[in-house]
Amino acid sequence: MAVDANASAWQTYKRLLGYATVYWPFLILALLAMVVEAVAGVAFAKLMEPLINDGFVDPKPGMALILPLAIIGIFVVRGIATFITDYGMARVGRSVVRDLRELVLGKYLRLPSARFDSEAVPAMVSRLNFDTEQVTQASSDALKMMVTDGLTIIGLFALMLYTSVKVTLAMVLIAPLIGVLVWYVGGRYRKISRGIQDGMGDLASSAEQSLSAQQDVKVYGAQDFERTRYSAFANRILRLNMKVETTRAISSGLVQVLAALALAAIVWVAIGESLAGRLNPGEFMQIMTCMTGIIPSLRRVTNVQSVIGRGVAAAERLFAVLDSEEEKDIGSVVVERARGELVFDHVSLRYSEDSDRAVLDDISFIARPGTVTAIVGRSGSGKTSLVRLVPRFYEPTSGTITLDGVSLDDYRLADLRKQIALVGQRVMLFDDSIAANIAYASDVDPDSLRAAAEAANAWEFIERLPLGIATPVGENGSLLSGGQRQRLAIARAILRDSPVLILDEATAALDTESERLVQDALNRLMPDRTTLVIAHRLSTIEHADQVLVLDQGRLVERGTHAELLAQGGLYAHLHGMQFREQA
Repeated sequence: MAVDANASAWQTYKRLLGYATVYWPFLILALLAMVVEAVAGVAFAKLMEPLINDGFVDPKPGMALILPLAIIGIFVVRGIATFITDYGMARVGRSVVRDLRELVLGKYLRLPSARFDSEAVPAMVSRLNFDTEQVTQASSDALKMMVTDGLTIIGLFALMLYTSVKVTLAMVLIAPLIGVLVWYVGGRYRKISRGIQDGMGDLASSAEQSLSAQQDVKVYGAQDFERTRYSAFANRILRLNMKVETTRAISSGLVQVLAALALAAIVWVAIGESLAGRLNPGEFMQIMTCMTGIIPSLRRVTNVQSVIGRGVAAAERLFAVLDSEEEKDIGSVVVERARGELVFDHVSLRYSEDSDRAVLDDISFIARPGTVTAIVGRSGSGKTSLVRLVPRFYEPTSGTITLDGVSLDDYRLADLRKQIALVGQRVMLFDDSIAANIAYASDVDPDSLRAAAEAANAWEFIERLPLGIATPVGENGSLLSGGQRQRLAIARAILRDSPVLILDEATAALDTESERLVQDALNRLMPDRTTLVIAHRLSTIEHADQVLVLDQGRLVERGTHAELLAQGGLYAHLHGMQFREQA
């Protein structure tokens, strides 16, 4: 199992490095600088022999100038190489993070809606922000340490062998123990890092929920409850981070102890070699300099396992997103503007294959251009699920849905959704200006923007704002009222001018005056379109061409408002209840 885990980790890391190779000019430049940096370190160690022998043991006059200049030259070259290495690897690492963030966000936006039902949005944001940060350290910082310190260890070790094989072998006896330690520590880091990254998603989700619902938290006096719940996640991450730091500290200490044993063995053997006349003071100092250079490099190589472990764990989570199955988009039919005839033919829907209950069961109806189809029913009867099938946010389990006689699956997904405008009860506005929200993702001239705003009854409040149509709306329209947000959504739909219009309880949460303004705007938007209306207030659909009554996912009644009242069934019961509530 350990071998398979290590093989999998290596495959993940190799795939991660593949994103770095795109920036090969910076990588090559940085790698060359790393070689120069390592060579400079070895050159300084090699300088110890003439420094001791020719500078102190048997002084030579010329060395008083040559040796200081040589030291200055080595460190100037090393400084330049270090700058190039740091800049090049930082450029690669930050570029990889940017690329992965763009790829993951783009992937999230192409995933089926069912993914957003099973994974909290804050957890997704945690992957975009936290996991990608861990990746940059593994793709640049860790690589830099491995190459620079690896080359330094190899160079200094080669110089030691060249100086005295016997003394160097004393250190070699300790090296396998350090290798075993590095292997064990790497596996432990990966395991703990996965737990930390999962915990960060839970932590972000807990904070987002309590802050978004801060008014409810205050009203119910649940501040301590929310803080305690958040604290539980924070303490779990604290414990895992302390495990990482404990492992790092213990492994670093053990490496130093093992290095000290190697150093003691070197000193013992070196003294014997010196007594035998096979090692002079300069050569001994050269070996000792090599040894003191190898120890910190070994310690950094050991610690780099924690960085790689976190990076691999983060990369696994990111690659799990990138490898997820996207929305099915195999259609080839191109359409500029559809007529808008929608036909549901024995359509059923289950959100999961192992679900016992069908959300929709054997639904059939036709919605023709220029007509209004109202969809009513008790809460949980499947109304929203039904309209979500039209833009293919979900795929029907059985049956077919056609637009102008062509199955929805046969259209290109972008072309299909271009035919649909959606105005929901929960309006999504972006933290931008009113103009940008109405024109969302399209290039529109100011006259068209104003015309759409006027048709949506939005211009009457827009012109009273200090900045007019350039006024920021705040996060999700927090600076506007519910009725104002709804009218901006209608203006957006008017500007889109799509043949199919879906209204998902668009006036359910509004006061009477706002509802009148919004309903008036909707009446301007609806003509000549195929309109599907999910209605909460049945008084708003009295003039619908047909009313579909759903109950527990089944279509139980169908007809006009007057026909269904005359039948005295579920629709008449719901209408009577609302009439009594209003009375």
